[in-house]
Amino acid sequence: MADVNVHGFCDPAFDKVKQAFITNFKKGKERGAAASIVIGGKTVVDIWAGYMDFWKRRPWKEDTLVNIYSTTKGLTAMCAHRLIEQGRLDPDKPVAAYWPGFEKKGKETITVRMLLNHTAGMVAIKRRLPGNAIYDWDTMVNALENQSPWWKDGRVGYHALTFGWLVGHVIRKITGMSVGQFLKKEITGPLGLDIHIGLNEAEHHRSATMIMVRVPTIHLDCIRLTKAIVTDPFGATSCAFGNPFSIVTGVNSRSWRSAEMPSANGQATARDLAKLYGILANGGQAGNIQVLSPDEIRRCSEETSSGDDAVLQLKTRFSLGFMLNQDNPSGNMGPGKRAFGHPGAGGSFAFADPDAHLGFGYVMNKMDTFILVDPRAKRLINAVYECL
Repeated sequence: MADVNVHGFCDPAFDKVKQAFITNFKKGKERGAAASIVIGGKTVVDIWAGYMDFWKRRPWKEDTLVNIYSTTKGLTAMCAHRLIEQGRLDPDKPVAAYWPGFEKKGKETITVRMLLNHTAGMVAIKRRLPGNAIYDWDTMVNALENQSPWWKDGRVGYHALTFGWLVGHVIRKITGMSVGQFLKKEITGPLGLDIHIGLNEAEHHRSATMIMVRVPTIHLDCIRLTKAIVTDPFGATSCAFGNPFSIVTGVNSRSWRSAEMPSANGQATARDLAKLYGILANGGQAGNIQVLSPDEIRRCSEETSSGDDAVLQLKTRFSLGFMLNQDNPSGNMGPGKRAFGHPGAGGSFAFADPDAHLGFGYVMNKMDTFILVDPRAKRLINAVYECL
């Protein structure tokens, strides 16, 4: 791509970010993408380029939504933290205190904290389910309620899909609302943010088509993960990503976009992800709307689990629901000691850096296979901090 037509706004002081964004396109790494940076409550970058579809017939627009995969987990974590702050959720209580019946099959000692920091051992559904089961909330939570953990030793194991149903059902039991409903009522609605878990069908036309790469980028992290899946097709890692198996084939379907999977199917713009994380990076308040208090935001950046991840096959660090800067180069979100956020499969990423008062949002529709922070996002992140 010789010329990249970038739309939107970029403060001249952050031109390096725009140039990094253009570089991603010129290297052939993007089909459509958007990036946004908020510092101290002010948007300094809000840019987009490329196409919403495979055939390059639909230009990416200012209001294009895109599936953000596990970047959704950060939104679900915000809902949990809001309930903690309201005194309605105690992370150190057993899950069964909120979800009667969860204690079956040896799960009586699993706490809400363990769900949020990926140490519950409930990393995947054990019973093989058909692909369309992923869209049925009751089927998924019943399967989780009626199975034992994969392990009980408290080790870190990324709950790739199950995080959404586990944490989400606790939220449902407390509030009587789904995660998407609670998020809209308590956070995104009052703030006027274009972020959704469970997209209204009338808005589907704004959602970009996710495009799977034809030749994946080969790197060590991906090789380790693939080996674990292939060598043990009924093991925890394989089931965590492939049971039920709709994450690839169904992601562009009406069913996927309309369902609520609070770990994997959020739809958002980079602009509004950056605004939301920017609020958390700047004290938690926007106008007269308090998203989280400074004390609760501190909890978002405090490590509660770390170690060799039994699912991802690399080292990970988590607070309550958020990824932190990792001990491996694959997971760095800049130099901020208190940065917290979440990457998504294929490349999307959003985070807050309270030390720099910075909110970051990056979304795309051309998938790649890097685990944790995609090099495209890293290029943008490095450029941001060079400009500070």
